[in-house]
Amino acid sequence: MDDYRAVNRASWDERVPAHAASPDYMLQKFAEDPKFLSQVVQFDVPRLGDITGLRGVHLQCHIGTDTVSLARLGARMSGLDFSGPAVAQAQSFAESLGHEIDFHQADVYDAVEVLGAAQYDLVFTGIGAIGWLPSIERWAAVVAGLLKPGGRLFIREGHPMLWSLDVSQTSGEIVLATPYFETEAPQIWDEGGTYVETDAEFSHNVTHEWNHGLGEIFTALQSAGLDVTHLEEHDSAPWMPLAGHMTRDEQGEWRLTDQPERLPATYTLQARRR
Repeated sequence: MDDYRAVNRASWDERVPAHAASPDYMLQKFAEDPKFLSQVVQFDVPRLGDITGLRGVHLQCHIGTDTVSLARLGARMSGLDFSGPAVAQAQSFAESLGHEIDFHQADVYDAVEVLGAAQYDLVFTGIGAIGWLPSIERWAAVVAGLLKPGGRLFIREGHPMLWSLDVSQTSGEIVLATPYFETEAPQIWDEGGTYVETDAEFSHNVTHEWNHGLGEIFTALQSAGLDVTHLEEHDSAPWMPLAGHMTRDEQGEWRLTDQPERLPATYTLQARRR
């Protein structure tokens, strides 16, 4: 089971330069406009509220665009990711913009040991993060361990219903393809490319991933000592997950072209540490 880390890390390490160079991550816009925010964070600004002065940590932060965005909203941020190249890119990116953000390379399950217990007012996790983890219970325990009493978890993530769907290679129709619930064995994928615009080609294309149902997430958080205070399901996602079936709006969000109300594509969840 531990092999999933090495397999997934090889994939993420290799894609860091392509992601940093891609127009989809918009690093140049961050440099040009000191008020610019990542699309993921901008979407949830009304839900985040005032985070000025909060001590925050962004788990599975990748190259740090959401982390920098939260710092621009006033939080004192740290970032953690298991990819060394991603952490180096994130640190360089933040420093180039004048932000004092400390980034750490570590597995998310080791975050409390690396960052310290009960140190944070805010734990943030963005799109496409928890699906790389085999146990949502262990993740919830990490979140609880990092937060001060009364501290808040804030996560926007792909909906487990969406993660269970795919587009059939034969019919072109949307099909129910993979488990909705967490399974012991991972879903193993062998796919080239990546989720951003790039001409780069990659050699590390195998990944191990897991889905986690909403009920499993709720139960894990509750058992770890957090109370869910907000759950909002959205019919849109900031990337195109179902090729040929989605339309992009003016804000850059993708939703089903036909009757988008049929599919919860993402959700925003908040919880408080008891």
